[in-house]
Amino acid sequence: MGKVSHITPEILSQLPSPCWLLEEHLLEENLKILKNIKEYTGVKILLALKGFAFWHAAPLVMNYLDGCCASGLNEAKLAAEAFGGEVHTYSPAFKAEEIGEIARLSRHLVFNSPAQLERFGAEALKANPSLSLGLRVNPEFSEAPVELYNPCGLHSRLGTLAAQIPEGIVSKVEGFHFHALCEQNAKALEKVLEAFEERFGRWLGALKWVNFGGGHHITRADYDRERLITLLNRFKSRYPHLEIYLEPGEAVGWQTGPLVTTVLDIVHNGMPIAILDSSAEAHMPDTILMPYRAEVRGAAEAGVKPHTYRLAGNTCLAGDVMGNYSFDRPLQIGDKILFEDQMHYTMVKATTFNGIPLPAIATLKKDGNVVVHRRFDYEDFKNRLG
Repeated sequence: MGKVSHITPEILSQLPSPCWLLEEHLLEENLKILKNIKEYTGVKILLALKGFAFWHAAPLVMNYLDGCCASGLNEAKLAAEAFGGEVHTYSPAFKAEEIGEIARLSRHLVFNSPAQLERFGAEALKANPSLSLGLRVNPEFSEAPVELYNPCGLHSRLGTLAAQIPEGIVSKVEGFHFHALCEQNAKALEKVLEAFEERFGRWLGALKWVNFGGGHHITRADYDRERLITLLNRFKSRYPHLEIYLEPGEAVGWQTGPLVTTVLDIVHNGMPIAILDSSAEAHMPDTILMPYRAEVRGAAEAGVKPHTYRLAGNTCLAGDVMGNYSFDRPLQIGDKILFEDQMHYTMVKATTFNGIPLPAIATLKKDGNVVVHRRFDYEDFKNRLG
C-alpha cells in the first residue's frame, strides 16, 4: 500500500503559495522504516543534511536516527544546534580557518585525501581530542544511473584510491568512508561492497568503523530491505569489531510532501501554457539538472486525460518548464498545482533567480494542524546579494 497524503482543499486554503509542505506523518513512516533497519542490524543511521535539512523536523528525526552527516562548517553547525546526536563531517577539502570549529562540532571528521589528513589531522585532534578521524576512499565501482551523480566516475575527485593509501594509515585514522550510490537498491550496494572489500579489506581489521555513505533508497516501496539487512549482518559477521554507519538523505525525505503552486495565467502558443508562481530553475533544480519529471497530483502524461497543458515557471528563462501534463478538467487561474515529492534536494538547492521569492516552508502536523514556519520576502532576496 502506498503512502497516503492528508492534504485537503481546506489545508491548501491555509497556505501561502508557493509553499513546500512537509506531511509529518509521511516523514515518520520513513523514519520507522529506517529504525527497523537499525534494530535488525545494529548499524547506526545518520541524516545527510545535503539532501534533507528541514531542521523544524529535527525533534521527530532524532526520535529515530543517530545524528547527521555534514558537508562543511554550516551543516555541522546546523546539525549540532538543531538536531544533536552524532555529527560526522566530510568535505572534498577543508579550509584552514574553519577546521578547528568543525573539529569541535564533530564526532567523526572524514578527510578526502591523505594530503588533507596530513595537513589538518593533528590540528583537528588538538581542537577535539575525542574526535575520530577517517578517510574517504574510492572503491572504483559504481552503477550510479547518471554520470553527474556518480561519485566513482572517471576522474572523480571524491575519495582516495587504494593505490594511494599511504603506509601506516591505520595509525592515523580510525575509519573509512565510501559513497558510491545514487537512488539505488540493495543489490547495487552489494556490488559496491564487494569492490570495497577487495580493494580495502587489508586495512579493515585495524579500523573501528566504516561508513557506507548515502544513496540508499531504503524507504522506496520497491527497495529490497530484507536483502539490505542480510548484507549488513553478513558484513558485521566478517568484521564484528567495526561499527557501521549509513547516511541517507533522500530516503529520509522521500515522498514526504509536495511543492504547492498556483496558476497565475494561461497563454497559448501551439498549446495552452499555464504559468505558475514557482520555477523549475529556481525551486526544483534537479528537474533540469538530473533531469527527471516531477509528478503532479491528479495529472497524467500529456494526452492521457482530456486537457493537456504545459506547466511553466514564472522567470525569464525560456527553458523554465516543468513539462506537459494532462488534467480531467480545464485549468483555471488560481488553481493549485501540487508537485509531488519535493521535500528533498529542493529547498537545499533553491535560488532566488530573477528575484522570484523562495517558497514558504510549512508542516502539516500529525494532528491535522498546519504550521507555516517561514515566508520569504524582498529582504531575503536583497540580503543574500550583499
